[in-house]
Amino acid sequence: MPESRLHQLSALGQSVWIDSLSREWLQTGELERMMREDAVVGVTSNPTIFQKAMAEGDWYDEQLREVLETESDPKEIFLQLAVRDIQEACDLFRPVWDDGKGQDGYVSIEVDPGLAHETGATVEEAQRLHEWVDRPNAYVKIPATKGGLPAIEEMIARGRNINVTLIFSLQRYAEVAEAYIKGLERLVKAGGDPSTVASVASFFVSRVDTEADKRLVEAGHPELNGKLAIANAKLAYQRYKEIFSGSRWENLAAKGATKQRCLWASTSTKDPAYRDVMYVEDLIGPETVNTMPKETMAAFQDHGEVALTLEQGIDEARALFRKLAEIGVSYDAISETLEREGVEKFADSFRELIEWIEEKRKQLAPA
Repeated sequence: MPESRLHQLSALGQSVWIDSLSREWLQTGELERMMREDAVVGVTSNPTIFQKAMAEGDWYDEQLREVLETESDPKEIFLQLAVRDIQEACDLFRPVWDDGKGQDGYVSIEVDPGLAHETGATVEEAQRLHEWVDRPNAYVKIPATKGGLPAIEEMIARGRNINVTLIFSLQRYAEVAEAYIKGLERLVKAGGDPSTVASVASFFVSRVDTEADKRLVEAGHPELNGKLAIANAKLAYQRYKEIFSGSRWENLAAKGATKQRCLWASTSTKDPAYRDVMYVEDLIGPETVNTMPKETMAAFQDHGEVALTLEQGIDEARALFRKLAEIGVSYDAISETLEREGVEKFADSFRELIEWIEEKRKQLAPA
């Protein structure tokens, strides 16, 4: 079989992860197939993903009946279902993690989005999830809110793997990287081994254009539509290269610390006017991750163009930021709106999950 486009992309140093997980994929071998045929080396999940997976078919009914015999709290019921999927996926990807010395092979589970602004509660739940999943290749996702930043630092200092999610702005990204480095420094000072800790910084890409495009049209500049998301990610990668270099970082690297890679999330194209693989094609570069929905992955396998693009057009990206300021479109307002709405959307999905479990409990009770 000829090498697939996603295998070619991987050869350029970008890891392919799948932005979804379900019991069906685990039990039918579909996830294993994607590992083999689509170069998939990691998995991300969130409340929206689990809501969709659990609502389709009856894949969770058997375990749900078992759990209902001893548990009545809907959140705890959900976590028992989700954790089993995460554990099975971690076990499936464990050889990838072993072979790559902890670079890939990770599976992510997210803390309750309702805790996004509560540092202490986030730390408590992140610690609990890590202990419950009990796999070295598990990531716990913490949102990059103001309340999330100290929780990220604390969990890294405890030697735990963290996927920092819902990053939209360059300023917040710099704060996320600082939290990671401070956490590693605390870990080392306490006598811990930083080589056992991993983290990714997850930028949500397409949503930036969705929000920016509306504002650009209102400002009378629709010709700039579809450009900010990619420019934002490209400048984030430049910031990544600056942060993870120099004496402060080299001191940690000498002790075995690994860089917190940029992960491109929300890479499906929301606007049908745009090329359906633009958020993959234009962000290909080494030491990064692209976590794709299955549909985007299939589209890229069919017609994606593979080339190192992440460091092309940097001057144009900076010029776009200057142009936004000139025409009165606030980058800060865009990113602040996206962070607030991102937390709200995940919290809404979590509530819908709880409602689904309540409804399922009623349906299964007579059985």
